[in-house]
Amino acid sequence: MSTNKATTPSPLQLTRAEEEIMQILWEIKKGVVHDILEKFPEPKPAYNTVSTIVRILEQKGFAGHKAYGRTHEYFPVISKKDYTKSSFRGFMNNYFDNSYKSLASFFASGENLSIRELEEIQKAIDEEIRKKKEAEP
Repeated sequence: MSTNKATTPSPLQLTRAEEEIMQILWEIKKGVVHDILEKFPEPKPAYNTVSTIVRILEQKGFAGHKAYGRTHEYFPVISKKDYTKSSFRGFMNNYFDNSYKSLASFFASGENLSIRELEEIQKAIDEEIRKKKEAEP
């Protein structure tokens, strides 16, 4: 059986629905299913759908809970920053063969970037180069 990397999420990847719920958990820090549901725009998903996805997030190690009788208060276990780093590494590997040069070239040649945006990117890169040079012994 062959699997497609792009469509089969690893335990460290989230589906779109899981990521949407994690975004809410990162925002609210902790909450019961109703708190999560409240943050969704209309049309809101079903309560049972959100509850199921939160339990999947727990199984994957992204969320945890504290029980208060039959009520569970959920909270993120992985920080948004750590997830972003991990996701970006996967993105770089899957689409740019871990080459930042390829990534930069892709964005620099993109038709949607204005000269101003390219200059801002260059300024940010120049700033990082300066910081790294200053940190060298």
